[in-house]
Amino acid sequence: MKIVLDTCVLVAAMRSRQGASQQLLRRLPSPQFTPALSVALYMEWQAVLTRPEHLPAGMDIERMLGFLRYLASIAYLQDVHYLWRPFLRDPDDDMVLECAVASGSRYIVTHNLKDFRRIDQFGITAITPADFLQLPEISS
Repeated sequence: MKIVLDTCVLVAAMRSRQGASQQLLRRLPSPQFTPALSVALYMEWQAVLTRPEHLPAGMDIERMLGFLRYLASIAYLQDVHYLWRPFLRDPDDDMVLECAVASGSRYIVTHNLKDFRRIDQFGITAITPADFLQLPEISS
C-alpha cells in the first residue's frame, strides 16, 4: 500500500527516538507500505529538515541530505499532473494531498489531522503515525 508522509512526521522522528514517527521510519523499507513522494514534497522535506532547529544533535546538513536521498530511493516517485489547489487551507498541505491523490495512496500520515479535513472525498484517510502502526495490515 502507498502512503504519503507529511513533513511533520519526519521532523518528529528527528526530535524523538522513542516516538511513533521514529518507529515508522525504522520500519522502512517495508513490505506492508511504501511512501509515495513527489518532487514538490521532497523539496519541502529538504527545506524544512535542513534548518538548524530540525537537525538532531551531531547531524550536519550533508548527513540529513543523505538520509533524505535514502528515503527518496525507497519511495514510490510520483509525478503530479493535476493540482487540487486550493482545496485545503495551507498550500503546503495541498501539495501533500496532490501527491496522495496522484499516487493512489490510502493514507496521509501526519500529526496535523485537522489540516486534512475533507480528504475522505478522495478516498484518503489522514492518520497519525501511532494509529497507522496499529492498523491490522501494518502491525501483523
